[in-house]
Amino acid sequence: MQASVASLPRVGIAIGDPAGVGPEIALKAALDPRVRRVARPVLFGDPRAVRAHAEACAIAVTVETFARADAVTWRDGAVPLVALDHFGAEPLELGTVRAVNGRAAVDAARAAIAAALAGNIEAVVAAPQTETAIHAAGIAFDGYPSFVARCTGVPAEDAFLMLCFDQARIVHATLHVSLRRAIELVTRKRVERVLRATHDTLRRLGIGAPRIAVAGLNPHAGEGGLFGDEEQKTIAPAIEVARANGIAAEGPFGADTMLGRPGYDAFVVMFHDQGHVAAKLLAPNRAAGLTIGTPVLFSSVAHGSALDIAGQGRASAEAMVEAVFRLVGARAVATAAG
Repeated sequence: MQASVASLPRVGIAIGDPAGVGPEIALKAALDPRVRRVARPVLFGDPRAVRAHAEACAIAVTVETFARADAVTWRDGAVPLVALDHFGAEPLELGTVRAVNGRAAVDAARAAIAAALAGNIEAVVAAPQTETAIHAAGIAFDGYPSFVARCTGVPAEDAFLMLCFDQARIVHATLHVSLRRAIELVTRKRVERVLRATHDTLRRLGIGAPRIAVAGLNPHAGEGGLFGDEEQKTIAPAIEVARANGIAAEGPFGADTMLGRPGYDAFVVMFHDQGHVAAKLLAPNRAAGLTIGTPVLFSSVAHGSALDIAGQGRASAEAMVEAVFRLVGARAVATAAG
C-alpha cells in the first residue's frame, strides 16, 4: 500500500452470519477500491467461513490472519482478518439456520466492538445477522443499537438506529418492539434523548448546524388532537426542550409526508415501520444502519443475511460500502483534501 494509506481510519468488518451472504459482502467491501481509498478494512470472523465463501463465490483474495486486533498490519492486495474460532469441529453449512451461526455473528460483532474500545480500530461495520439463529443460540438480541449499548456500557435506552441512504437519515425513537410497547416507550424523556443523540451524531459527522424534522406518533401527527394527543402531550414538549437547548428540531409532522420536506439533515420517527418502510422502498439493499448514542462508531447493513443465495456470488456489497462511507468516508476525504 502507498505510504499515505497509513493515515486512513481502520474499520473493523464483522462478517455476520457465516451461513448467509455476510462473509461474501464483507470480502467484496474490503476489496472495493472505493473503500480502500478511504479506510483500512479488517475482517473479524472465523477463517473457515471467510475462505469457504471466497472459494464458493470465486473471489480472488489473499486473506492474512491475525490472532489479535492490535497485531494487524495492512499491505496492498491482501485482506487482514482477526481470526476467531467459531466452529471447532462442527461443519459450516451455508444457507442454514443454526445456533452456532447465531453465536458466531454475535461474537464477531462483539470482538470488533472490543477492538474499537481498545483503540485498535476507529469504527465497526457489521454484516447481516440472522435473528432466528441468534435466538436459537439462547442469546437475547433485539437489534444492534441495544447490543452495542450493552457492549459499551451505555444504557440501552440511550442508543438509537439511524438509517442512512442517499442524502436521507432516519432515526428511530423505538425499534424492535411491538407497536403497543413502542407507544408506551414514546415518552417525553425518550424523545428528548433521541433528539440529543441525533444532533450530536450529525455534528460528529461534520454538519455544523443540523436541522431535524420530528414525526408524530399518530396519523397526520394527531390532527390537532382528533386522532390522539401524544403529539401535544409528549412530542411537542420534548421538541421545545430540545430547542431551548440549542437543537434545531421542528415538528411534529405527519410521518407520511415528512420525508418530502426539504432542508433537513435528519428525520426522527417514533417507531420501526415509520422509517423502515420508506428506506426499503427508496433504497432496497442500499441503506446502512448507524448506531448512535454510544462511544463506538458502529454501522450495519439494513438488509438480511439472504440465506437462499449464500455461496453463489450474487450478493451486492453496496450497502456494506455505504455503511463504511457513512462512518469514515467524509472524514477520510477531508483528511486527504487537507
